Amino acid sequence: MTAADPDFLLFRDGLTRHLDWFAARGHSVPFWWRDDDAIEPTPALDRLLAIANRHGIEVALAVIPRDVQPALAERLSGETRASVLLHGYCHQNFQDKARGEKAAELGSRRDPDAAIAELREGAARLSALFAERFQPVLVPPWNRIAPQIARRLPEVGVRALSTFTVFHPRAFAQVQTHIDMIKWKKDRRFIGWRSAALRFDFQLARRRTNPDEPIGILSHHLAQTDASFDFLDRVFEILGEHPGARFARIGELIPPLPALTLPPGQPAVKPSVQTAEKRQGHVRRPG
Repeated sequence: MTAADPDFLLFRDGLTRHLDWFAARGHSVPFWWRDDDAIEPTPALDRLLAIANRHGIEVALAVIPRDVQPALAERLSGETRASVLLHGYCHQNFQDKARGEKAAELGSRRDPDAAIAELREGAARLSALFAERFQPVLVPPWNRIAPQIARRLPEVGVRALSTFTVFHPRAFAQVQTHIDMIKWKKDRRFIGWRSAALRFDFQLARRRTNPDEPIGILSHHLAQTDASFDFLDRVFEILGEHPGARFARIGELIPPLPALTLPPGQPAVKPSVQTAEKRQGHVRRPG
């Protein structure tokens, strides 16, 4: 694929027209980037991080706690454009495929107590390995989570949930992804520039009434082809150069820890995530 590829040029021109509309009105749409299934350093991860550094965008790596290797923490130690999110615990399907149920680790067939215990263990492991790089955001494997588990996420110390597409009706902060460039049922191929243009059209048309709602780009570095890496490179180049777009870090998009009111004379102590969430009981949904 060359820079003069007609489908890419149509995509570029359409995306630029959308961004021009926002810039003319003094808006810049926030874009963020999530990549799923990291557990260890690989050449594909190196390629991903190179894209993040080249364009100045943070990649939020959804890491599988059970399988993560300490070498991943070592690889990320010098990176300034990478954060870590909680990607379930084991990325194992507990649903019944014979009954036509869609895959989920945190679905309706899980015992909520067992699931919450595993998530708590996973969050503790990622926090120990990655320290401040770890952000208290849950990414459910396969982007699915049962309500009886979702409502208990504050027990884990999680402050936000990230799945795919539009918000779900839960009283919990959500930072969604919206654009996946992989055609999963077609040999994991790139969806193509024309399909990508339609997805951006839809999301940016929605932002005309809510320009502050972030748009999430979703990638899977272990599954995608060269064409999908090329998509990331080109899209981030367009976005990074246009005043109608800006790159956001995941830490900017999740609710802050609640402020504490202390008696006069009592020194302030920074609360742990678990303590703050138990005190609050829930977090607000983005307005």
